[in-house]
Amino acid sequence: MQGTFIAGKRPASKKALREALRTNPASVRIEATSYFGNEYDGPASEMPENVNVYIVGPDPHTKRNWYGTIVRRNGDVVIR
Repeated sequence: MQGTFIAGKRPASKKALREALRTNPASVRIEATSYFGNEYDGPASEMPENVNVYIVGPDPHTKRNWYGTIVRRNGDVVIR
């Protein structure tokens, strides 16, 4: 499970993350948390097409209140 930041801060809710992805995906940074690598780390607007990124929030290390999947298809970034 990976984490996210909106303009440098953890999102308070999945709804806040969804809104940020809809209005300005470049403001959302996906954080890789795996010790083994192989996870995308960078702006949501630049993530590879058709790759699922499994996230947890608000903080993947200390507070796991909600979960989701971010995917980029046809240039649009959405969370499910």
